[in-house]
Amino acid sequence: MGKSLTVSDELYGRLEAAARLRGLATVEELLEAWQANEEERRRRVQAVERIDALRTRLFATYGEMPDSIELLRGDRAR
Repeated sequence: MGKSLTVSDELYGRLEAAARLRGLATVEELLEAWQANEEERRRRVQAVERIDALRTRLFATYGEMPDSIELLRGDRAR
C-alpha cells in the first residue's frame, strides 16, 4: 500500500526538475536514488570509522610506523 504526501506545487516542480536533470522519469525515482545514495554514504562512513579504529589499535600496539617510500624507491631503482 502506498502512502501519500502533500507538498507544494513549487516544491514538486523543483523535485521534477531535479529528477529530469539526473535522467530520471519520476520524483519517486529521484527519492529512491537519494535513499540509495544515503545508504552508500552511511556504509562509507562506517568503513572509515573501522579504518580509523584499526589505525588507532595498530599505533597503540606498534607505535609510529616508519615511512616506506624510501624502501620502495630503492626497490624500483634496482
